[in-house]
Amino acid sequence: MKYGYFNDQEKEYIITTPDTPLPWINYLGSQDFFSLISNTGGGYSFYKDAKLLRITRYRYNNVPLDSNGHYYYINDNGTIWNPGWQPSQTPLDFYECRHGLGYTRYSGKKNGLKAEVTAFVPLQDTCEIHKVALKNEGHEAKDFTFYSYVEFCLWNAMDDMTNFQRNLSIGEVEVEGSVIYHKTEYRERRNHFAYYSVNADIDGFDTDRNTFVGTYGSNKEPVMIQKNRSGNSMASGWSPIGSHRLSIHLEPGEERVLIFLLGYAENPDGQKWSAPDVINKQPAKSVLKKYGTAAQAEQALTELKLYWENLLSTFYVSMADEKTARMVNIWNQYQCMVTFNMSRSASYYESGTGRGMGFRDSCQDLLGFVHMIPERARERIIDIASTQFEDGSAYHQYQPLTKKGNSDIGSGFNDDPLWLIAGVSAYIRETGDWSILKEPVPFDNDTSKSQPLMEHLRRSFGYTKSHLGPHGLPLIGRADWNDCLNLNCFSTEPGESFQTSGPSEGPVAESVMIAGMYVKYGKEYAQICRMTGLPDEALQAEASVQEVYDAVLNAGWDGKWFLRAYDAFGGKVGSKDCEEGQIYIEPQGFCVMGGIGITEGLAEQALDSVRERLDTPYGIVILQPAYSIYHKHLGEITSYPPGYKENAGIFCHNNPWITIAETMLGRGNRAFEVYSRTCPAYTEEISEIHKTEPYVYSQMIAGKDAKNFGEAKNSWLTGTAAWTFVSITQHILGIRPGFHGLIIDPCLPDTIKEFSAVRKFRGADYHIHVNNDRSASNEMKGLLVDGELIKGNEIPYIEGKKEYHISLNLA
Repeated sequence: MKYGYFNDQEKEYIITTPDTPLPWINYLGSQDFFSLISNTGGGYSFYKDAKLLRITRYRYNNVPLDSNGHYYYINDNGTIWNPGWQPSQTPLDFYECRHGLGYTRYSGKKNGLKAEVTAFVPLQDTCEIHKVALKNEGHEAKDFTFYSYVEFCLWNAMDDMTNFQRNLSIGEVEVEGSVIYHKTEYRERRNHFAYYSVNADIDGFDTDRNTFVGTYGSNKEPVMIQKNRSGNSMASGWSPIGSHRLSIHLEPGEERVLIFLLGYAENPDGQKWSAPDVINKQPAKSVLKKYGTAAQAEQALTELKLYWENLLSTFYVSMADEKTARMVNIWNQYQCMVTFNMSRSASYYESGTGRGMGFRDSCQDLLGFVHMIPERARERIIDIASTQFEDGSAYHQYQPLTKKGNSDIGSGFNDDPLWLIAGVSAYIRETGDWSILKEPVPFDNDTSKSQPLMEHLRRSFGYTKSHLGPHGLPLIGRADWNDCLNLNCFSTEPGESFQTSGPSEGPVAESVMIAGMYVKYGKEYAQICRMTGLPDEALQAEASVQEVYDAVLNAGWDGKWFLRAYDAFGGKVGSKDCEEGQIYIEPQGFCVMGGIGITEGLAEQALDSVRERLDTPYGIVILQPAYSIYHKHLGEITSYPPGYKENAGIFCHNNPWITIAETMLGRGNRAFEVYSRTCPAYTEEISEIHKTEPYVYSQMIAGKDAKNFGEAKNSWLTGTAAWTFVSITQHILGIRPGFHGLIIDPCLPDTIKEFSAVRKFRGADYHIHVNNDRSASNEMKGLLVDGELIKGNEIPYIEGKKEYHISLNLA
C-alpha cells in the first residue's frame, strides 16, 4: 500500500494521508541549525549539537506518536484544527505534505479555509522559517483565530528530561512586540538565546505552558484555544513556550501570508545585556529584518533549492529505470548529506542525548558525501583524526560541539582505526588533494601532540598490525563494525552496557571481518605510501597485508564461507560447527571486497552461500540460524529476539557490501538484485509492511525469524546511505574516483541496456555514456575518451582540462 508518490521533477515525496504507518520525516538545515519535521508538523530544532543546544522539546516513545512539534492551530467558530492534522487530529477536507530537499510544505483544508505551511532553514542564518499562507476558498467572508505554538527545551536535552527539581524553577522569557525570547540560564554561563517571531501585530501571546495548554490539558486542544483567547502569560520558573494569537479576517478568495521565525542567537560576553536583565536582542533583530516579508522568505527558499540543484549536479544519471535514477540523483545523495551532518545523533530513533558523532560512522558517511562538498569532508577528517589516541586507536564517538572524544562510550572497537584510512583515501581519490596528509592534527585533541595526518594513518595501520591474535587475524577488542558482537565482555548483569562493561581487550578473540578490512584498506594505505615517496613503507605494508590475507585462507575459511570470528576461548564464531549463528554476512562481503579468495575460487563459493543461507525477499539477513538463547561469550548479539537487529535482522548497512562483492566477480544481475531489495523506491509499494519512509534507507528490517518480517526500523541515520550510494554509483554503474583519475568500470544487470551520466570530478565535467546492449557487435568495444580508445579503465587526470566525453560499449 502506498501513502503518497514521488515527484521527480520537483524532487519531492508527496504524502497524501496524514496517518502514515510511522511519522515520515524530513531534515531542515545544511550546516549549523537543524530541524526535524514530520509529515504532520512534529519534530524539534537544535543548533550544532542535539544534546547540548536543543532549542525545542520533543517527547520520544510517547502516546500518541510524534508528540510535540512546531504547531499551528485554527479556531474557526469553535472548530479547532491543524494544517498538518496533528495534534488535534480533526478530520480534514484535504491534506498533503511535500517533503523536498531541505524544506517541507504541508497543507490542510477545512470548511473552505486552506492553510499551507512551508518550513525550511535558510542557507546563511541560524533560524527556521515558516511561511504560512491562509486562503479563504469559500464564498463567504471568514473570521477565525490563528495560534502558533512551540515548546522550548532548556538547552541540555538530557538534563531537560531528568533534572526536574531544578528545571521547574529556571524558565525565563522576554516578550517584545511580536517576538518571544527564550532566555533560560542566560543570566549565568550562557551567552545564547532563542527567539520566536511573526511578522505581524499580534492580539495575544503565551509563554507559560500550563497557562496555554492547561495543567491537566494536552496539546491536542489547549485550554487557551478552546477559550479562543490568550493568557498573555510570562513563564517564570515553569516550562517556557512560544505562542502567538492573531485574529484574521479573509474575504472570499483572499489570502494572507505570515512569516514565523524560530531562531538561535549569540552575544559576545561583554555585550550580553542592553539593560539590567534585558538581553541584547540585536543579533536576532538583524536576522528578523532579513526575512520580514513573504518575498524575502521566498527568495531564501529559492536560494536553498538552487543550492541543492548545484550539489546534486555533481553526479547525475539518465536511464530508463526511473526508480534507480531517482534514488541515485535525488534521495540517496540527499540522505548522504543528512547522515554526514548528523552521524547517528539526532533522528526520530536517536534522541541526540547520548550518542555523538561516531568515529567509524563519520568515516563511512564521508564515502557517500565527499563528492558534494569536499572542503567540508576535509574538515570532518581533521575533526575525526583529532580524537585518535597516540597508539592509533580511537574514541568510538565524539561530541559535535566540543569535538572531543566521548569517554562515556569509550574506545577499544578495533575496526575504528582502519575506517580513518578509508575516509582519507576516499577524500584524496576524489580531490587529488595530497596536502591534507601534511596537515598537523593532534592526538586526543592535545595540540602539543600534533603530528601530520599521514602519521595518524601510519598509526591506524600499525595498530591493527600490532594487534593480531593466535591465528594471525586482527584482535576484535570491544567489538568490530558489529557493536553487538562482544567477545570480551561476558556480561551477566541486567542493564549493563555491552559497549562499556567488561574488558575492552583480549589476547585471543579475533575478527575475520577486520581482517578483510585490513586487506582492503591496507592496500589503499600502501598506495598512499607509494604515491607520497615512501616505497619501502609501501612494501612493508603490502607484506603485512599478504600475511593477513594468508591467515584468512588458513584460519578464516570454513569450507563454504568465511568464518566470522574466534571467541575469547579460541572457539569458532560463524561456523558450520556452531549450533546457531553458523554464517554471518560481514566477512563474506568484506573479505571479497578486499579481494580475498577471488583467484582461489572461494569468493564465489562464499557469495553463493549468502544467497542460499541468508537471502530473503526483503534483503539479506545478518546471520543464520538466529540465536535463540543468550550466550555471554558472544554478548549483545544474542540478547535480541530472533530476527531483530544484529540477531538475524536484515541490517541494510551491509547489504551493499554483498552488492560490491558481487560486482568484483562480474555478476551484475545478482549485484542489482541485492541492491533493489532494500532500495526504498522499490519497497514503496509495501509501505504498510515496511512502515518507515519510502524515500530513505533504514538501518534495519526485521528478518525472517521475526514476528513482523519485513518491518523496517531506525530510518535516515545509517551507513546504509553512503554504502548503497557507493555500491550503485561506483560499482554497478562503475563510475569511481581513482588516485590517478576517474575510473569507468560498470558491472550492469541485463535490465540496464544503457545509461548516460554527468560526473563532476576535480573541476571537470565528465559526460559518460555506457552501452550494455551485447547484440551491438558492430560497435567498437572498449573505453573511448574524446573519441580515442584508451588502455585500461582509468582516465588520466589532466590539470586544467574542463570537459571529457566518454563512451563505453561493454563486450
